[in-house]
Formats: sequence, C-alpha cells, structure tokens
Amino acid sequence: MKLSEIIAQLEELAPARLALSWDNVGLLAGRSEREVNRAFVAVDATDEVVEDAIRAEADLLITHHPLIFRGIKRVAEDDFIGRRIMKLIGNEISYYAMHTNFDVMGMADAAADELELSEREVLEVTWEDDISKEGIGRVGLLTREMTLLECAELVKGVFHIDYVRLFGEPKEKVRRAAISPGAGKSEIDRAIAAHADVLITGDIDHHAGIDAVAQGLSIIDAGHYGLEKIFVPYLKDVFRRQMPSVEVIAASERPPFLTV
Repeated sequence: MKLSEIIAQLEELAPARLALSWDNVGLLAGRSEREVNRAFVAVDATDEVVEDAIRAEADLLITHHPLIFRGIKRVAEDDFIGRRIMKLIGNEISYYAMHTNFDVMGMADAAADELELSEREVLEVTWEDDISKEGIGRVGLLTREMTLLECAELVKGVFHIDYVRLFGEPKEKVRRAAISPGAGKSEIDRAIAAHADVLITGDIDHHAGIDAVAQGLSIIDAGHYGLEKIFVPYLKDVFRRQMPSVEVIAASERPPFLTV
C-alpha cells in the first residue's frame, strides 16, 4: 500500500487542519509514494523506538508526539533529533506524526469511552462548523456517583496504570468528570466552568493541583503517558479494520520514567 494512500486514511480519521496552530503533524520525513508493508506505532519517537522500528524492518513509523516539533536548523548526528531523523531516513523508514489533530478527533472520545462517560461534551472547543464542535478533552457523567478514591481505582483499571496521584479528598463524591489526556493543567479552568467534580489528566504540578481543589475541582493525575498510550492500540485497530494489507507492530509499553 502506498504511503500516500495510508496518509489519506489517517487524514480522514484526524485531519491535519484540526491540529492546533503551534503543532507539527503529518508526514515529517519520507516519500509519500513509497510502498509500505509494515508500520510501527508508538507514542514517542525515542531512540529505543527508532531502533525497534529498524529491527522490525518497518517501512513507516507513526507516533503521537512529533519528533520534529520546533524548528531545526541542521540534521546532524551530534544532535539527538538529527540522529534519529538520520537513522530513519538511512533505513528507509518514513515518519508520520498525529498529535493534537488526533487529540481532537480520536484521543478524547477514546478516553471518554474507556470511562463510559455519558452526556458528554467537548471540554475545549478548538474547531467548529455548522454541524459539529470538536476539540480537546471531554466532560460527562460517570456510570454512577462514586468517591474520588473509587474513581481513581477505575482510572487505574481501565487505563492499566500502576498508580495515580490525587488532589482532593478521597472520600469526596464525584459524578461529573472531565478527561483530557496528556498535559491538562491548561484545562483546569474549563473543567471548573463545565461544573466537573473531577479532572482526569496528566502533568499537574503542585500549585495547579492545590489551587484546583480550592475551587472545588478534584484532580486525578494519571500521567501524560498513562492516558495517551491508548494511541497505540487505537491506531493498530484502525489499520486492522481499514488497511489490513499493512502489518502493524505496536511499540511495547515503556513509561518514560521509573518509580522507585
């Protein structure tokens, strides 16, 4: 299957035009007309992931977070980004990134589906037309009222996470939940405005957490990777259903840090 045909399918799922203005998505390295028989899917294009893609003899690497994010002036082996790009190109592996466009059109609803949120709405609208509104995060009702601690256990279970961090009273009752995979500090005010009892997200710092609680919003910090790793099985399933001729290899789960 030609890469251009794969890109057309991915663009139908999460159009690049829906990415936020500061983002960098789409085909970032490679030739759109080359044949792709095997794709490797991961959250980040780390050194380990690039090496795994090479060992797998992949023709295409797809990640959620873009390897090339800010402008670069040179591609050289003494720079870690340049080194990864050189390895990909040197091994004839094309590289495609789906970041905030996937956050808008895939990640948020997929995460809300895991929690079975009902009566859901977009948390931060970033794009709209006469028919629909799309954007970052979702807010809706949990299947039942539960304590914050029970909600934390639910999050751990459905997202297969070893631990989460709580800001708030563990016995506090929650029903209306907002979820924003990735770094959700900027969504706190929107979650409060949406009358959420709890925000489930990642990368919450000390002051953001305690200030949210002071305003009546509990927070479950499940980690940036902890929630966004659903990108990998999601994309694998898209290929299985829509592009079965392409073999897909999913990166092994590899959190970016260890807890000791």
